[in-house]
Amino acid sequence: MPRVHLTRRALLDIDQIERYSVERWGQRVADTYLDGLNAALQRLEESPDLLRERPDQSLLLHFYSVQQHVLVADVVGERIYILCVWHGSMDLAGRVTDLEPQLIREAQVLHARLIAQGRS
Repeated sequence: MPRVHLTRRALLDIDQIERYSVERWGQRVADTYLDGLNAALQRLEESPDLLRERPDQSLLLHFYSVQQHVLVADVVGERIYILCVWHGSMDLAGRVTDLEPQLIREAQVLHARLIAQGRS
């Protein structure tokens, strides 16, 4: 079964989502939203085919919409690397074009680190 790993950037994005949600709607709503993100990550481990390709935006990256956000991922073997979490209202195509090389590199670094540590 595939494993989902989050890059530092993705973790920072989730932290920012939590802080914004707490400020805007309160802790209870933020917790519910974060539970939805966690459930989405579990769904991806169980069904990686939920990831979608968007050839009009990227030939390498995969995407999964969850609530108001999009998980941007790279798949390497049996590992799914969540590279970032962007709000659906963002210019996803523009952001991907600008950041794709860096995002791919982050996935490669995390992949190499996990292999070196013998983690799956």
